[in-house]
Amino acid sequence: MSRAPRPWWATAIACFCAATVVFLVVRDLMLPEVRDTEVWFGFEVRGFWAIATAPLHWAIFAAGAWAYWTQKPWVWPWAAVYAESIAIGHLVWNLTSPNGGGGFAGLWQLALFSLPALALGFAKPLGGPARGERSAGKSGS
Repeated sequence: MSRAPRPWWATAIACFCAATVVFLVVRDLMLPEVRDTEVWFGFEVRGFWAIATAPLHWAIFAAGAWAYWTQKPWVWPWAAVYAESIAIGHLVWNLTSPNGGGGFAGLWQLALFSLPALALGFAKPLGGPARGERSAGKSGS
């Protein structure tokens, strides 16, 4: 059975994830003022733990690039969860970090960064019917 051609938006997301890996690796290795801080779930980690956990961010985006490029159906729920964790992380960071902008900044960033999570949550999964649709050959009984 042949796989359907990859949609343009899946290619775009795969390229975005791959470009993000390159950006993060260069940034984390070349810029000491950035390398020494990582943000996880809105909380800043510094020093050794920032350097030690930075490759996890690289791996997350590399896995996303591969999954979208190869059209893995499991990427949909995980991408939506990750996107929403970033949105919530922006709220938490704005409330907890001395570099944050406070509650108002956190709320508008939460709203803005929730849009990709919503789009991913309602989109048609790769290689399958849209949510609520039945695939061909399956009966409703």
